[in-house]
Amino acid sequence: MEISSLPRFPLATLPTPLDELPRLSQELGVRVVMKRDDLTGFAMGGNKARKLEFLVADALEKNCDMLVTGGGVQSNHIRTTAAAARKAGMDAVGVFFSSPSGEVNGNFLLDQILGAELVYAEADKHETELVVQRVCEDLRAQGRNPYLIPVGGSTKLGVISYMLAVGELLEQIRAQNLSLDAVVVTTGSCGTHAGILAGMKFYNSPIPVHGITVSRAREECLERVARLVNEAAQFLERELALNENDVIVHDAYIGEAYAKITPAARAAIQRVARLEGIFLDPVYTGKAMAGLVDLVERGTFAPGSTILFWHTGGAPGIFGFPLDVI
Repeated sequence: MEISSLPRFPLATLPTPLDELPRLSQELGVRVVMKRDDLTGFAMGGNKARKLEFLVADALEKNCDMLVTGGGVQSNHIRTTAAAARKAGMDAVGVFFSSPSGEVNGNFLLDQILGAELVYAEADKHETELVVQRVCEDLRAQGRNPYLIPVGGSTKLGVISYMLAVGELLEQIRAQNLSLDAVVVTTGSCGTHAGILAGMKFYNSPIPVHGITVSRAREECLERVARLVNEAAQFLERELALNENDVIVHDAYIGEAYAKITPAARAAIQRVARLEGIFLDPVYTGKAMAGLVDLVERGTFAPGSTILFWHTGGAPGIFGFPLDVI
């Protein structure tokens, strides 16, 4: 199957910029450039906007009338899914891992403005995914036609959206005469990481992709990334074979738990804001940037290397954790 033949519901403003970070680069002793997927445009959706172009189109092809997904109370994915549903004329249901915090702010505020139906699973991530499935079953019993989107939009279609993003990136680095030594990206539900890695294979690029996990154990990430790449390959009927060392995941930066900020992430958020005027979030990109800084300091990336940080967005989450980031 050709990617160009897949249905797509336009959401994102593309291509997103590829920016130099000169002051951060000077401090770290490596050249840091940033792929600005925080600027995809639609509903402050970051990386989710790319994935939802394909997921919403698939839902419309199947005559679905609502999107159902899950995530944390400050989930960027639930907020952007709800906005995409509204733009496509559909309803939206978000299933939260936990109970309400009592604070109506950040993404939770935006969910309510969008009028999404919100359900509280009060369970762990695995159990929440089962609750999402039960919600869909209940909706079908009521005569609705829901479209289930897994947490983070991490499906073969989500992977394909980031394969195309790699093509976009490779055009930009050719135009700017850049040679990248590595890509660093946040690894959560693993779909973006898998998509970037699959894209490198698809376009025959040797650039290694380093994932900084913010929630899952390294072994789980290794399995999920490889599985998602293989699912996309089978769907497209293309060879995207992974070698033993292709899936790179660093798990030293999670801290106490998912959505619990670390001192290093707080420092990274403040550092990038004060040096470059760019905002990272406390759940995903703050921890990923903390990982990049530590990997540079430990010599994983050699002095003078050129490292691309893939900014996946999430800035509204800052307002859900205001006391964590200052």
